[in-house]
Amino acid sequence: MVIFQSTSAFPLLHRLGFRRCFSGKNMYIQHSKIPTMHFQPSLPRLPIPKLELTCERYLAAQRPLLIDEYYHKTEDTVWKFRDTHGKELQKLLKENDKQNKHTSYISEAWFDMYLSLRKPLPLNFNPMLVFQNDPKKEYNNQLIRTANLLLSSLKFYKSLKAGILEPEVFHLNPKKSDNETFRNICSKIPSPFSWYAAFLFKAYPLDMSQYPSLFNTTRIPEIDKDRLYTNHKAKHITVQRNGYFYAFDVLDENDNIISPNSILARLKYIIDDNIKPNEFPIGVLTTLERNKWATLRHNLTELGNQDTFKIIDSSLFNICLDDESIGEDLNKLIRIFLHGNGDNRWFDKSFSLQVSKDGFAGVNFEHSWGDGVAVLRYFQDIYKDTTKNPLIHPDTKPSDEANSSVKRLQICLDENTKSEIKSAQNSYKSWCDSLSINAIELEGVGRKNCRQFNISPDALMQMSFQAAYYKIHDCFVPSYESCSTAAFKHGRTETVRPCTVATKSLSEALVKKNRPSNIQLKQLVQECSRVHMQLTREAAMGQGFDRHLYALELLAKKSNYTENIFDDPAYENLQKNIISTSTLSSPAVRAGGFGPVVENGLGLGYVIKDEYIGTLVTNYPKQNGKEFIDCLKETIDDIMKILHSK
Repeated sequence: MVIFQSTSAFPLLHRLGFRRCFSGKNMYIQHSKIPTMHFQPSLPRLPIPKLELTCERYLAAQRPLLIDEYYHKTEDTVWKFRDTHGKELQKLLKENDKQNKHTSYISEAWFDMYLSLRKPLPLNFNPMLVFQNDPKKEYNNQLIRTANLLLSSLKFYKSLKAGILEPEVFHLNPKKSDNETFRNICSKIPSPFSWYAAFLFKAYPLDMSQYPSLFNTTRIPEIDKDRLYTNHKAKHITVQRNGYFYAFDVLDENDNIISPNSILARLKYIIDDNIKPNEFPIGVLTTLERNKWATLRHNLTELGNQDTFKIIDSSLFNICLDDESIGEDLNKLIRIFLHGNGDNRWFDKSFSLQVSKDGFAGVNFEHSWGDGVAVLRYFQDIYKDTTKNPLIHPDTKPSDEANSSVKRLQICLDENTKSEIKSAQNSYKSWCDSLSINAIELEGVGRKNCRQFNISPDALMQMSFQAAYYKIHDCFVPSYESCSTAAFKHGRTETVRPCTVATKSLSEALVKKNRPSNIQLKQLVQECSRVHMQLTREAAMGQGFDRHLYALELLAKKSNYTENIFDDPAYENLQKNIISTSTLSSPAVRAGGFGPVVENGLGLGYVIKDEYIGTLVTNYPKQNGKEFIDCLKETIDDIMKILHSK
């Protein structure tokens, strides 16, 4: 709800006191008729695929990667597994699943997997999203934008906590279901049956179990396996600037959001704090290998920093205020939001809002607690709210209470920790410097073209990735595309394997000296699209093979089974995804990306709009991202010419 309709209202509101105005409905980003978690009890459970189908799908993914001799060996191993140990493991998995009907068969295993990985979080796991700038240029001031993003985040939090945030629903035909009739009917259906009512509208409610972990949550490093900590009673946020931590309350004793001009004053106080950059910023320690960081954090706690860590860990979320400007430098924009220099970051937090000196803003989030669906929903909602209903304006006056309301956190360090901080800064800089970032933006190509030729836009990108890589390297490699399984209770993600027999045939055909006619090539493109759409549907419906095999593998290890599919080198090789891809298309997104998942890999974040395609490529020295991005452009142009040919 808009508080200010014209600037003429400001003097009166300031005289009356902003605190009185910011109450009731103004504190919520949405007021859904359907309670936020209304569909949760009736969500279908994530299915365990049939073992024989998983084996067939696994072999289909291996077929374009293996020469005939190795493929036939793998095939023999798979069929033997299916008929022996596989049957026993499948039975165990189903029995475990029946005993845990409140969740999915993959949920606990997936949490354990993420929390047990020892690699550093930045680049390896934490993705980032960058907001589009506010259309009103004067609102892109660092202080104004940060204050509005903070206030909209609190409104989102309040709506979620009150159960009036609109439930996440995938509408197959929005014109027929994304309306008041749908909301009125579904809100009146008892919660245990509500999913079935939505299904009649061809609308599919999505799992929202991850949403509470957006706030007040931190991943705490421990030896061998980290843990997630949440304290929903906390009323404060933390802010990092110049390598220091600040904290202040954003909710009052009744859990009401404090007045916008008080928020503005507290942020202004931090920005105006004329202190030299911290020589020993502890934030950089969150860039370390997890066991190393766990040991150092334990030592810091022993030095008397326990209360400081409690403040950081329990804060609703973290804000990073940077003193660097970005301007028109796309590479700099990506680097600042993806990794920064580590001094002004806390990568363990569920998410951090980051704002540059010239008002560019984005989100960097820790991945163990949840996936892109929850973060993108939050991201889109607060972008819309800050641009449509901003509470802070260029002439908003801050209150005069900040000095006593903001606390700069004190950290006790010993000489060993200071030395470790300097070492972490140097190693992190060297690591980030080794990362290459390249991007391509193509106008005039997008969903519209794909609809014209009846091919999937996502398939267009994936076949282009495969063909571009083949043109450069003359081989095919394990490839990954993330697909959400949020249509099921406690669903996480499934893998789509974009390297298929179809993409292999197209890639080889495109580089032949006597290549097929455009009519034949068009048929190959259409086949790539058909296959990819089928794989995507299977993954979204919980019928991929990767998560199923992972669950069976864990059971095999517990049962000490040997001579099975998991000992095959081809299985291990498939997990090393050279081409790792993900898309989060939204009008609110300026850019999104992540690091390569293996040393010789490519991290491909891409956006598809009606008449625009953008791809961000990250890589280390064993790959050439610039060469790949140039070849990708040529490949997309080539495919579009084929599609347009008569």
